[in-house]
This record gives sequence, structure tokens and C-alpha cells, in this order.
Amino acid sequence: MNPEQIVERIRAAYPDAIVETEGADCNFSVTIVSEAFEGLNPLQRQRPVMALFKDDISAGTLHALSITARTPDEAGA
Repeated sequence: MNPEQIVERIRAAYPDAIVETEGADCNFSVTIVSEAFEGLNPLQRQRPVMALFKDDISAGTLHALSITARTPDEAGA
């Protein structure tokens, strides 16, 4: 899996999202800024994002994904 694939998948689920990725091979960190996270706690934000990559993690094409999910107000955007 590459960074572009990660960004595409997140933007498909969160069209308004600003997405930044770091990492290589099978280990990535993503920062996602979206209005969809408004009113949700960190775990409620991370679960649906992680679910987008469930099959990739099971298949071993993605080993680690660290998620930081913020609202535009939290990100200062």
C-alpha cells in the first residue's frame, strides 16, 4: 500500500478531509481534518477510519496505521 492509496480511500469516505500521510512500506501515520469528527471522541473518530483498512491489515499489505483525527477548529484550519 502506498500513501496515495491511503489518501484516496480516506477522501472517498470523508470528501471534505484534509489528509496528510507519513511513512513508507506498510507503516503509516495519517492526520485527517474533517468536519465529520465534530462531537466525537478520539476513539469514535479512529474506529471508522481504521475500518476502511481492515482488509489491508488482515492481508498484511498494511501493518501499522497511526491515526490523528481532528476537526477544522482543532486543527486551526
